[in-house]
Amino acid sequence: MRNTPGIARAIDSLGKYGAKIYLGFALEQIRKLKEREAPLETAVSDLIELYDELIESAEKKAAWDPVPTCTHVHFVVGCSFAGLMKAALKQLHWSGTHKVITLSENYAIGPVRDLDSYEGRKARRDWFQDHITEFFEVCDDPEEDYDQLLERVNKIPEQAKVIVWASRNACEQTGMLYAIRLLSGRSNSLAVYDACRICEELVNRPDVTYSFRYSGEIPSDSLQAALVRTKDNSYLSDADKRRLEREWQTISKQSGTLRIWRDAAVTEVPDDYYDRYLLEMLDKLRSASDPRYLKAARLIGEAMGCCEQYIGDAYFEYRLRQLIYDGILEIKGVPSSMRRYSVRRKNFSPN
Repeated sequence: MRNTPGIARAIDSLGKYGAKIYLGFALEQIRKLKEREAPLETAVSDLIELYDELIESAEKKAAWDPVPTCTHVHFVVGCSFAGLMKAALKQLHWSGTHKVITLSENYAIGPVRDLDSYEGRKARRDWFQDHITEFFEVCDDPEEDYDQLLERVNKIPEQAKVIVWASRNACEQTGMLYAIRLLSGRSNSLAVYDACRICEELVNRPDVTYSFRYSGEIPSDSLQAALVRTKDNSYLSDADKRRLEREWQTISKQSGTLRIWRDAAVTEVPDDYYDRYLLEMLDKLRSASDPRYLKAARLIGEAMGCCEQYIGDAYFEYRLRQLIYDGILEIKGVPSSMRRYSVRRKNFSPN
């Protein structure tokens, strides 16, 4: 039998708001079961699934506890890259001495002003709730993830080397600067590595050239090779740390909601920076004389695939909806998710 936390402990680990969501759903299923509004098998199945999700969530939150022999802690930006990193460490049999801290948000989008304060973090979360569909659904407490992040930072053993992974995109570079800020004052040796650059150097040949925009695109075997190639004698000087902290202070004073990687630096650009690009992509896929609607998911997928920057589908979808609100596009369907609606130019010109 697996060793799982008790149900009370599991609920407690979710925090007040997360627990409220889970308990509310459970009580609703129990009510349906009692009043026979749903088949017995369905209600029981839903409750078992809820229990499994609850236990799994609690186990994940309790899993980050470095052993005294921990030698390395890796900061990564993005859940997909975190999954690749954990798998690579496991394949190398390094999981016992290497731990991973994940910054799960896309720092290329949304406000990052004053993230050191509650007001700044709340403003960022409010922006996501207002503009990004299907985001922050599970936890209503803006401080829960932040408190957990700080707890993990405080648990980093003094002897462990901290590696922050940041490739050439605004999401990871901004996340890297935020990580440097979180680590301020710690005595751990600190290094910053570009996984995409290392892997490109490893796999590129005269006849084959690969270019990765985001570390989450790297194949697992290439990431393992990159990890082996990292050097333990490579670290940031105190001057480097101060420089990066100043860069974070500059970014955290900006009020914009979109950042790109330009001229080897994170650059703030206007919210509508990609609006023309989206319209040009729509015109390429549907000519001005074509009255047919185009699936939003198809348009956003093409836009992401052709874009030199790593922005993510959520921001493109937000701007697509804004073009609808502005009367430039018209919609068929319900914009609850990009797969549920289609768009076309509002004033198309049929032959």
